[in-house]
Amino acid sequence: MLHTRITSARPVCGDVALWGALAAATGFGFWDAGSASLVLDLFLPLAVLAVAVPWSRRRPGAAVVLVNGLCVWGLSDSATPGNAHVLSLVAVSCLLGARVAAAWRPLLVLVGCAAVDLATCAVLRTPPVWWFYAMTVLPAALLLPWLAGRHWRGRRELVREGWRLARSLEERQHLVAERARLTERADIAADMHDSLGHALSLVALRAGALELSPDLTDRDRADLVELRRTIADAVEQLRETVAVLHDPPGTDKDAVLPVNGTVEDLLSRAAASGVPVQWERRGAVPEMSPLVERGMHRVVQEALTNAVKHAPDCSIRVRITHEPDRTGVSVVNAAPPGGGPSQPGESLASGVGGRGLTGLRERVTVLGGSMRAGPGEGGFHVTAVFPHQATAIARRGTPAPEPGSADGTPVGTRGPAFTSESAPHPDPGPETDTAPGTVVPESAKRLASVRSDARRRSAVALVAPVVAAVFFVPSAFYLAWQLTTSVLPPSRFEELTTGRPRAELAPLLPARAYPYPSDQARSASRPPGTRCEFYRSGRDLLDEVDLYRLCWSGNTLLTKDIVPARRP
Repeated sequence: MLHTRITSARPVCGDVALWGALAAATGFGFWDAGSASLVLDLFLPLAVLAVAVPWSRRRPGAAVVLVNGLCVWGLSDSATPGNAHVLSLVAVSCLLGARVAAAWRPLLVLVGCAAVDLATCAVLRTPPVWWFYAMTVLPAALLLPWLAGRHWRGRRELVREGWRLARSLEERQHLVAERARLTERADIAADMHDSLGHALSLVALRAGALELSPDLTDRDRADLVELRRTIADAVEQLRETVAVLHDPPGTDKDAVLPVNGTVEDLLSRAAASGVPVQWERRGAVPEMSPLVERGMHRVVQEALTNAVKHAPDCSIRVRITHEPDRTGVSVVNAAPPGGGPSQPGESLASGVGGRGLTGLRERVTVLGGSMRAGPGEGGFHVTAVFPHQATAIARRGTPAPEPGSADGTPVGTRGPAFTSESAPHPDPGPETDTAPGTVVPESAKRLASVRSDARRRSAVALVAPVVAAVFFVPSAFYLAWQLTTSVLPPSRFEELTTGRPRAELAPLLPARAYPYPSDQARSASRPPGTRCEFYRSGRDLLDEVDLYRLCWSGNTLLTKDIVPARRP
């Protein structure tokens, strides 16, 4: 609850601070104006700002419209269109760009405000200086701060997305560590199932054979029966442990385990334990990958274990055939005589023990080979074909084994195998080339998109002032040139004498007359039949100055007078 209060108080404090700064600028403008109205020029703007500042957080477009209305109010001033509300307009325009992600709606608001400013000048028939102010200062106060606010928003989004990606990568690292731990548990389960289960099955078979020995007493036979029952219970407990430790379906098992002896050693141990096994090897023994040797060892070991378990008294035939580019392994066990399960694979299809042949098929497929298991002529067949070198065509992101150890894994570098989906990826960025078929993480795509938006906003923030300058600067210079070249200094105005011809007075006159006199000056009474010209008395471009009126009758100066500026 305390955290909620602190969080909700921060926007209020920020709005109060912003209103205080804008109120100080408004108060300074009121003090500088001198004889301004206390209600209209101070209290009313402060009230408008008190509404506009909170709206800049929820309705920033409406806040810009309100503050632009204060600037429009300044255009009706007869002394000068400039006031301190331009600073408030800059502030709310910047907040509009920083708080609104879209671009077209804020642009409509800005264009509408500029149109209102120009329409006000047209309705009030303001002097050219007011037009210049409405066409340059006010659009700049609307557009440039909005672009700066959008640039600021883009940079904040880039930083925020960067930290979000960093947190995502950190979480992914934790997931990878957890995956490595689960993979290690799966490796332990596989080793227990393949090695310990096989050894226990051989011990149970040896104990069953000893029960038939005529040299044993009844007590010895009872002990052997109890021993065989205990071993069977241990095998069941082992299966339950494997069910708990084994990885879920679809989990990769890429960690390589060392081969405990060769296939010949495995078959010799089985024959010494009383298993009726016959085996043969055909062809020259090729140089095979340690992963392939491990796979062959597992296939023979699992097939023997299943045969001893489901058909303990039946013969087993093992054949290993070496060809130039591949090696085939065939294990056939005869059907049990008592009508027992002749298809071990069916009994393994369910329950906690149904992982032996499935795991073998996955292992052989990973190595680039193929495996079939099922009933056939002469009994149950387990047939596997291996390439001499592991190709790993069935998995993406699995690194090929490197030399340095018996199993193909470099010494000191064994660890969990990361796939392309689990390993963290660096941000590809727009300028990074990725290999064909590479899967780019969604977080990297999002960061690249935010970075592209930030760069585009930065480019717009730099180009927009240049475009605005190209559009406004020529007209501004032209207007300034017209105003400054139509100035008649007061000293020369005093030297002008009525009744003299224009040719004599030409050296005292400026290059051109002032083309934008007010309606009041044009409507002032003049001698009939005369043509009047107006000249500015000073070079101040943002303030109204007195005008000098020279009325000519033909080419003779008939009258000269002063048209005072409209001041409060």
